[in-house]
Formats: sequence, C-alpha cells, structure tokens
Amino acid sequence: MLVYQSYRYELKLNRRLVEQLRCCCGTARFAYNWGLAQQFLALHEGAEFPTAVSLHRQLNQQKQGGFSWMKSVSKWIPQNALRSLDVAWKNKRTRAFGAPRFKRRGQHDSFRVDKPVHVNGRYIQLPKLGRLRTKEPTTKLKGRILSATVSREADRWFCSIAVSRERPDPVPLQGAPVGIDLGIKTFAVLSDGACFHAPKPLKQHLRKIQRLSRQVSRKQQGSANWRKAVLRLAKQHRRVRNIRKDFLHKLTSDLTKTKQVICVEDLNVAGMMRNHKLARAISDLGWGEFKRQLQYKSEWYGGRVITIDRWFPSSKMCSCCGFKLEKLDLGTRVWTCPDRSAELDRDLNAALNILLEGCGKDLIEQYPEFQGNLRLWRSSKSTVSSSEDLGSRNQTSERSKI
Repeated sequence: MLVYQSYRYELKLNRRLVEQLRCCCGTARFAYNWGLAQQFLALHEGAEFPTAVSLHRQLNQQKQGGFSWMKSVSKWIPQNALRSLDVAWKNKRTRAFGAPRFKRRGQHDSFRVDKPVHVNGRYIQLPKLGRLRTKEPTTKLKGRILSATVSREADRWFCSIAVSRERPDPVPLQGAPVGIDLGIKTFAVLSDGACFHAPKPLKQHLRKIQRLSRQVSRKQQGSANWRKAVLRLAKQHRRVRNIRKDFLHKLTSDLTKTKQVICVEDLNVAGMMRNHKLARAISDLGWGEFKRQLQYKSEWYGGRVITIDRWFPSSKMCSCCGFKLEKLDLGTRVWTCPDRSAELDRDLNAALNILLEGCGKDLIEQYPEFQGNLRLWRSSKSTVSSSEDLGSRNQTSERSKI
C-alpha cells in the first residue's frame, strides 16, 4: 500500500544559517504576496486571471531587473510559493475556504523546496543552503523524498520531509465497532462507556498568555524589549499547541489500533465557533484535528471511519426505543425517556445513537461484547449511563455500566 507521510526534525543552527533561513522565508512570502497582488489586479481590471505557471514566467523576467536579489536563494522557493497560491484559489472554489490573504512577516514563516534534498545521518542537505544539522538522527526516515518544508516556531526551526513509501497491507482489525460523542466537558465518550478528558491547555495557561500579551502591548513596537516579549508569548503559544497535539495523537493512535469501525459525527465546528460563549472552549479541544487524524490513521491500521450527518439528533433521541425530545438544552446532562422510563446520560446516549446510526443493530449483534447492551435496549425499564463520568456529577441513583 502506497502512503504519503512526513518526518519532522528540529534543526540545530548557528546565526548565519538562521539569517539564511529567514531570507528564504522572506523570499517565499514576497513571491506569494506579489502573485496575489497580480491576481487581484487582474480581477479588478477584468483581465485574464494569471495562473501559477504564468506568474512564474513573469517572476523569472523580473529576476533580471529589480528582483535580482532573489537569485541568492533556490529557484524552488518562489516557484512553490506560487504553487501554494494556486492551491489556495482551488480551495476557495470548493467553498471550503475563503479567498487567499496576504502573508505577514513573522507569522507562519516557512518555505518549501522539491529537489535535490538529501538526508544522511544527522544532516539534511538543501539546495543553496548546504547541510543543516538535526537534533536527532534521521534513521527512521524511509521512502522516496518528495519535498522538504522548513518552518519556524518561535525561536525553533523545523524541517518536515514529505516521502512516499510502501507500507504492508494492514491486517483487518478484530473487535466491536464503537461510536464516539465529542463534547466540551468530556472530550470523547465512547459507546462502550469509556470517557476521555482533554487537558484543555489554553484554559490552563490563559492567565499567563494574557499577562504576556499585556507586556507586548506595553512595549514600543520594533524595540529590542518588544521582540523579547513577542518571543516569550510565542513560546507560550507553542507549549499550548504541543500539549494539545500530544493528547490528540495518543488518543487517535489508541483508537485506530484497537477499533475496527469508528462512528463519529460530522460537527459544524465553524458554526459552533460563532457562539462567543463557547468559541474559546471549542477551539481549545481540536475536534477538526481529531477527526483528520482518525481518517488517515484508520487507513494505516486497517480500520474504517463512518461519518454521521451533523443534523442527526444523537443527544435528543432515546437509544432504547427511539423516542425523540423536542428540546434539550446544554445544561441537562441526564434525562428520562417518557416512553420507556429509561434514565439516559446525555453523552453516552449520544454515543450509542451514533453507533446505531453508523452500523445498525444487525451488525452490532455479530459481536458478543454488545449482547448485554442489546438486552438493555430491549428491556422495559433501563438505565444508560457512564459510570466514570457520572460519578463526578453526584448522581445518587444506581446505574449500570455499559
């Protein structure tokens, strides 16, 4: 099975190399902004819309004149920047993204080169930059090298090498399917009763980020102290981002290696972010990244991800009989079904409904792990609750663990 993946290494650089990398990032940013300005001008004048190929021809002509300074960097850097601009316009046409915007210095500084890229031991060789030393050996890198992307995070530089490699065909996983309900209070509740709580790093470090932000605003912009304050703030944001990524990678790897079928809702994260009371909490969880990792990791390990329609009423529907509530506010964590007198935990009930919607009872009946659940669903009076999560909610009634 042919797969595409990347290996990311931190670089160990001296001041001369750091200045060269900054120059490469500036060249990529300039080419991107110049190409975007040419395209906006063509749209304003009603002229033919320039493509990445035509823009690259114009840029090569400009190199002989006013842009002669661009000869000091690899030709792949501005060329790939214009390719990225072309991809940005294609993404806009699919209505999944907005129009491309001009890039600003210091934000997401990066550049990409295609070839020649060579890796040997603790060194990565890039055109016109020479050998860049990495802080860890590159022995794990396997496959045909496609490109290398150098990026900056605060005061640290990284090189991501994209490769194509053959992986052995995954052995089909054995085990029962699972439904996952994503939430704010509890990050993920599984249909088998397991609960996973997110570290919520932004909430934990919010006061420190606010204090560092005030320090930046009180410094004179462009001064040495201002640059130091900006660097401290960027380091704190990097720490928050790394904590979130570590949690998501560990959770998705565990799920995709053990679950054959994973059912998850197609949440409208952008629409939910419009609620200013929940926007910060939702952005702190990383639901979109969680679903993205589930998709590609399940392909690696022989699993499958089933996406449920976002309008499916998973929380308002009784998993025992199918009764649907007219309204269920966020403050109601446990509700009782009037038809079956079943006491339902909101999150676990939603996970069970997601599983039933994705797989159906006929498929679930094939697994002995769910025979107890089926008897529970068919009983006249039952309780659907998560013992791990409901214990912190101080519920006094006795509940069975599913």
